[in-house]
Amino acid sequence: MRKPVLGFTLMLALAACGTQMPVQPQESSIAISKEALSPTALGARYTDSTGNVTGTTHITFRVYSSKATRLDVYLYAGAAGAAEKTKYTLVKDAATNIWKVTVPVSSLTAAGIGSTVYYGYRAWGPNWTYNASWTKGSNLGFVSDVDAAGNRFNPNKLLLDPYALEVSHDPTSPTSGNYTGFAYASGPSYRNLDSGNVAPKGIVLNTDTTSYGTKPTRAQKDDIVYEVHLRGLTRGDSSIASCAGTYSGAAQKAAYLQTLGITAVEFLPVQETDNDTNDVTDAASGKSATSTNGDNYWGYMTTNYFAPDRRYSCDKTAGGPTREFKAMVKAFHDRGIKVMIDVVYNHTAEGGTWGTSNTATIFSFRGLDNAVYYSLTADRQNFWDNTGIGHNYNTRNPIAQNLIIDSLKYWRDELGIDGFRFDLASVLGNTCEHGCFNFDKMDSGNALNKIVASVTPRPAAGGSGVDLVAEPWAIGGNSYQVGNFPTGWSEWNGDYRDTIRKDQNKLGTDAITPGQLANKFAGSSELYQDDGRKPWHSVNFMVAHDGFTLKDLYSCNGKNNSQAWPYGASDGGEDNNNSWDQGSIAADQRKAARNGTALLMLNAGTPMMTGGDEFLRSINCNNNPYNLDSSANWLNYTLNTDQTNFKTFTQNMIAFRKAHAALRPANFYSSVDNNGNVMEQLRWFKPDGNVADGAYFGSSSNHALAYRIDATEFGETNQAIYIAYNGWSGAVNFVLPWPGAGKNWYRVTDTCTWAEGAGQVDLNATTNLGGEWTNYSVCGRGLLVLVAK
Repeated sequence: MRKPVLGFTLMLALAACGTQMPVQPQESSIAISKEALSPTALGARYTDSTGNVTGTTHITFRVYSSKATRLDVYLYAGAAGAAEKTKYTLVKDAATNIWKVTVPVSSLTAAGIGSTVYYGYRAWGPNWTYNASWTKGSNLGFVSDVDAAGNRFNPNKLLLDPYALEVSHDPTSPTSGNYTGFAYASGPSYRNLDSGNVAPKGIVLNTDTTSYGTKPTRAQKDDIVYEVHLRGLTRGDSSIASCAGTYSGAAQKAAYLQTLGITAVEFLPVQETDNDTNDVTDAASGKSATSTNGDNYWGYMTTNYFAPDRRYSCDKTAGGPTREFKAMVKAFHDRGIKVMIDVVYNHTAEGGTWGTSNTATIFSFRGLDNAVYYSLTADRQNFWDNTGIGHNYNTRNPIAQNLIIDSLKYWRDELGIDGFRFDLASVLGNTCEHGCFNFDKMDSGNALNKIVASVTPRPAAGGSGVDLVAEPWAIGGNSYQVGNFPTGWSEWNGDYRDTIRKDQNKLGTDAITPGQLANKFAGSSELYQDDGRKPWHSVNFMVAHDGFTLKDLYSCNGKNNSQAWPYGASDGGEDNNNSWDQGSIAADQRKAARNGTALLMLNAGTPMMTGGDEFLRSINCNNNPYNLDSSANWLNYTLNTDQTNFKTFTQNMIAFRKAHAALRPANFYSSVDNNGNVMEQLRWFKPDGNVADGAYFGSSSNHALAYRIDATEFGETNQAIYIAYNGWSGAVNFVLPWPGAGKNWYRVTDTCTWAEGAGQVDLNATTNLGGEWTNYSVCGRGLLVLVAK
């Protein structure tokens, strides 16, 4: 589990979760009209005088709040450092709880606002009633910081529109000038501090016509996913002449990823997050070996779900991030590569309470409708927490669900996104709002099922739609749900990762049976088949951003997170990594990494690798570099010979997977077809050439397994594939099975060190080993791949 990163440095010390109360299911009774189901309805849009979005002479502001008693919109000429130019009061539609005002552009121009309009809201409610004499920084109308219903209205806090399409800066940005984290806080010491001059503001955008190209329609089973940090992809790349670390820079790597064989790039969060103050250079950091300084490099602290992160844009003018993001998507689409993004709908950057229930951060959702957007404890004074951040986003509430769905549709339809990976997605399966947490995939009213119903998943055979991928766990309660998500969802298969790691690195310590391995190799049917899902719903991975890199998995016996910048310091991180340094033998470390990569490309499921693993990227045994916006955490494309050879190995194993449909089954391997005909799609063997039986599969004393896939059953011509895996520390002799009438076995790769080099994968399979009963010795902890022809 990744280390939680709170939105503000101050909160690292003060944030605390509310006390969780006994389960008291709460069902929402809030109704909402169709108007709230469109991202063009809520937010600020150019319109005509009636609010019609086809116009340009006016701007219409719409925001949802069920409990506010007054809402004003404040309009600014700049992002920060100066007071508002003018303000307007919104009017509430009692039927929908949508507040609205339409203002002429000419009046804004007359007020001194230029072509870029910045805005934010101030809200009053039951716990802070409206007083006509109130001025910024006063406490007139104050009743309580939080009332019995959980309201946290405070008109001294300027509120970012949850539906803003771009954001001026993040809450901790130096753009704010005299920024202080206290400006956003409630509580007796901070409630009267006005945040207007420093707070992030929404930007009103004109309609953008930038093309995002033609979306690939590839079936998910045929994808090779490359998970990478957008900034880290190019920030350290000397070949990027300008705009390194940005959307524009990432676009320049599309050709590289296409050549590598990648079909889908999955970016860590790119929705606006609080990362503007990250340290980026050794000299400027001033970091000690024990300081974490609160940087938010990974980006799992979302401030807005619609806006592309401005820090990742080379063009930071109004509309620049949106245009540049779409141009980047087009660059990948033009290369046939899908673009997926990691989304964090389980919590926001507003965090939890600051030790006491009356003190909390308020800059957006919380100040508009706290009990709608966040799950509260039963007494409504604190926040329910399955995220480690101090609160849960209220994924059960229909308004909060609408925002998730509207956001997904916006990124899909307007920005061109092809798929989404959902952080801590178990929180989206919650079946109650306040005072409880309960995951239930069968509940049609949970966010998981609402998303599938509203944002069409891609069909199994490919076509239009999006790829929906869950991180199927959270923290506490019944939130670990690997294999238990609703139909329509793929999952990060943490069980695949752990099983393979243990077998590779924990021989003699953790008992893994051949049966367990076989199940993972063939698509984890025990997790996905019972509810009608398929092998490709298993996203197989050896490593992800959260944990060791591939090289470090096989080079480190434990984490080393307290080292000095730029490799540290960071805190947290998993202690049980199932890693091993292979006896400190560099050649064996590379061999183990080849095995990990080969298995990903040979196993049924959707393989996912992490950026830089193709060339053995290392972070020096730091397994939780969430806060390291540093040269060590950016990809470095200056490679030595071993790294170059490993990249070639990876590239060729990807090519081998792509060349063989038998490795990418749409359904679980079967021995009969739908007509009852014997097909022999896959058969398991012991090393002695005999078919593996139940006794062999069930014994953890056995550490070698082979299997033969009949590729002709998948439309391939006259071929079979044979894979032999040796988990023992010493060499094992494998007796090869029947390759087919008139055929012999030819070697594609042997991961053992004797074959290491640029030509270790022979895609043409030119070495004839012989036919049935041929003996082949596979080295300790080695893997062999053959084809019959």
